[in-house]
Amino acid sequence: MDEDKRLSYFCLGLGIGVAVGILFAPKSGEETRALLREKADETKDILKRKGSELKDSSVELIDRGKLALQKQKEQLAAAVDAGRQAYRESTTTDPLDEAAG
Repeated sequence: MDEDKRLSYFCLGLGIGVAVGILFAPKSGEETRALLREKADETKDILKRKGSELKDSSVELIDRGKLALQKQKEQLAAAVDAGRQAYRESTTTDPLDEAAG
């Protein structure tokens, strides 16, 4: 959530900066357009990099979630098997115990 806010504030700041820069530009129109193109390209590169980082971190989180889920499945299967075994042992009676009783 904080990343979304930071990106929004960055874009807002960039837009305000561009607007103020155009209003108070000491350069010619051609120079100003070249500067704006350069800044837009820089911003595009930053956004691509951030998007790639976000994608990588989300893939990592998904992989960690899958691993945790797999471990939980294995633990549940082991618990079910142990329960079955305990049930079998408790319901199976030894004929020698009954004869002695």
